[in-house]
Amino acid sequence: MKKIILCAICAICGFTTANAQKFGHVNAQEIMQALPEISKMQSEMKSLQEMYKTDAESSEAEIKKKAEALEKEQATLPDNVKQRRQQEVQDMIQRYQQSLQDNEQALQKKYNELMEPIQKKVLDAINAVGQAGGYVYIMQTGSALYISSTLSEDVTAKVKAKLGLK
Repeated sequence: MKKIILCAICAICGFTTANAQKFGHVNAQEIMQALPEISKMQSEMKSLQEMYKTDAESSEAEIKKKAEALEKEQATLPDNVKQRRQQEVQDMIQRYQQSLQDNEQALQKKYNELMEPIQKKVLDAINAVGQAGGYVYIMQTGSALYISSTLSEDVTAKVKAKLGLK
């Protein structure tokens, strides 16, 4: 009789454990910062920003030079020449402002282009850990208002291991 009761209890415990739902949480930002691709991406972005900054500084200097020359000669120039040169300076300023906007958009596009494969790599690793571990879901640590440390497992280390990181 004791064996039957013991077997029944074991069966119930086994059934409950088999149906237990696993929940996980991960710090994707920590994982991404550990990837070597991030430092490469940051270096590339910094280089691009410096190039745009140098270009902008060159344009600013050219506009300043042209405006100063116009101011010096303004009193001696005929009105039609003065107006044409003022328009040239205005056009240069507009081109400069447009260039700043274009550069900002190009930087954002390049950032998105470089980040997409990195984000995909991390997401694929999270999905692989989730599937291999039988998790119902894995939530991003920073996006939840509350995560129970007893009911949800931190799988950050597992994802890092999947990616070959320490």
